[in-house]
Amino acid sequence: MYPRELGYRMPGEWETHEKTFLSWPIQSSMCFPDDYENVCKLYYVELVKAIAEFEPITVIINPEDIESVQEQLEDVIAHSTYPVDLLAIAHNDAWLRDNGPTFIVREDDRQIAGINWRFNAWGGKYAPWDLDDALAGKILDHYDIRRFDAAFILEGGSIHSDGEGTLLTTEECLLNENRNTLKKEHIEGLLKEYLNIKKIIWLKNGLDGDETDGHIDNIACFAAPGKVILQVCDDPKDPNYKITQEALAVLENTIDAKARKLEIIKIKQPPKRDFDGERLTLSYLNFYFVNGGIILPVFGGDAEETDRLAGETLQAAFPKHKIRKVDGMAIIKEGGNVHCTTQQMPAGKY
Repeated sequence: MYPRELGYRMPGEWETHEKTFLSWPIQSSMCFPDDYENVCKLYYVELVKAIAEFEPITVIINPEDIESVQEQLEDVIAHSTYPVDLLAIAHNDAWLRDNGPTFIVREDDRQIAGINWRFNAWGGKYAPWDLDDALAGKILDHYDIRRFDAAFILEGGSIHSDGEGTLLTTEECLLNENRNTLKKEHIEGLLKEYLNIKKIIWLKNGLDGDETDGHIDNIACFAAPGKVILQVCDDPKDPNYKITQEALAVLENTIDAKARKLEIIKIKQPPKRDFDGERLTLSYLNFYFVNGGIILPVFGGDAEETDRLAGETLQAAFPKHKIRKVDGMAIIKEGGNVHCTTQQMPAGKY
């Protein structure tokens, strides 16, 4: 049976979390392995520290790295508000949003389950990925959480739920033949069965230069049922201008699963930055909800003004949340940011 038939649904990310999962990076899998120590120190240690101010966190670590990571996190573990647990499971890469489970919850008894999607490293871009394809199932089995094995490829960063039956995604990613060769209608049907979705809002593309082939979590996300945040560009010479204008038009001319017109909150994109001739995918939308807070990547330098505006916009949208900023530049050369490296487990029983 599919999760929908059993009463499960995919919650909104702002709903109360049991904990956060995060994977520790693997030096050999990094695009710039010489940066490994700085990435660990300036990004991962700081991110674990930030999340543990708000909720428990479990860090998944390759078995041979346990002692090293424990040493790096020793001070954070000793002084964090919430528990920081280390769990040894072998993996190829650290983007747990994409290679980890998508958690779902049953309404009548708050029972948690997880979707074990297939994973092929964003269309076969980074080999090997066999350990990552198995990672979600191993996490679920470790905690004895009910597991639904999906027979198609999907990354968690490519979907965003409002918790009430509406899903945001992009055609660029989900209809890409480097993942699946399924028709749009078939993919829609599977998403509805696995996530208890009634309406899918398809944006055409993700941001320019996004090597994930247009993940939704860099361009748009739900802030609440009926409310969407969109990163926008006001420079007609920038490819993101056309992309975000097209996205805005879709969002302005649709309704959600409960027939609501969408309220759209705009966040101005940071200034364009390149590295080694390639565009970096800088996005404030790659923030992460924690219990009572938001972990927001910021980029500094010529982005100081847009950093400030992004923080103010999110604070206005979530007046009861604390906006906790982290250095988004410390990880961005590897291709992702805060949302990409995290995965929430909703509060419930397991």
